Amino acid sequence: MSDQRPIGVFDSGVGGLTVLREIVRRSPAESTIYLGDNARAPYGIRSDEEVLAFSSQSLDALAERDVKAIVVACNTSTAVGIGVLRRRYDLPILGVIRPGASAASLASRNRRVGVIATPATIRSHAYFSAIKDENPAVEVYEHATPSLVPLVEAGHLSGPLAESAVAEALAPLLGERDAAGEFIFPKPPGASIDTLLLGCTHYPLLRTVIAAQVGTGVAIVDSATATASALAELLGVNGLETASTGQGAVVHVQLTTGDPERFHELASRLFGADFPDVERVDLGVPAA
Repeated sequence: MSDQRPIGVFDSGVGGLTVLREIVRRSPAESTIYLGDNARAPYGIRSDEEVLAFSSQSLDALAERDVKAIVVACNTSTAVGIGVLRRRYDLPILGVIRPGASAASLASRNRRVGVIATPATIRSHAYFSAIKDENPAVEVYEHATPSLVPLVEAGHLSGPLAESAVAEALAPLLGERDAAGEFIFPKPPGASIDTLLLGCTHYPLLRTVIAAQVGTGVAIVDSATATASALAELLGVNGLETASTGQGAVVHVQLTTGDPERFHELASRLFGADFPDVERVDLGVPAA
């Protein structure tokens, strides 16, 4: 039995392409439809009501295209409304928080994990709860970093601007450095994290800059690889896999509520490969 229908992948912008990349790598026989709500990004500074309304509109658009499963590749949407979204649709809905939390819990050696994410995700404490579910002994330190998503959406992934923004964003978790670049004191006091969870799918695009800031003693974890593996298992359990028999062409469709040309240009530049033509979809008037 083979289900040729595509997998839907949703994010507030381009960050979810990090998850899409891992899905394509992990399950190359599967077709996909990616929808980025760029016109209303970022979600992380919005109210929970706005996030849920915008997410529902986006998932409605994917469901109308007869996808067989949907990956909510947006940490903010997952944190705010994954339960509501799962009840709304009669198909498997996978979020990114639980796979990421599991990976961070396993990666930590001293059981101290730092989490950076959007204000809405941090406000929900979804990562705190998910990591504690995996291992109650892990100490979780959450910190909102609202400046990083606009940085990525604008294409600033390296250079002085990105380095300055990342250093400022991470300082409350890592502490201050001396002239030699060593940390004078860790924050929280006396508790140095050994694992940093990137709680937003945009943040892996800044991974090189983040790695330079945290140093080699801190493991960096994101949810993309873990989510792709969880999706493959979900498809298998539900009998939704596409058989690798060469039946039918694999198709990857890109949709955005924003400017298709800008999305195409940025996506191609971010991932070093040309993307298919991007189609614009209208989900409503973007909020101010």
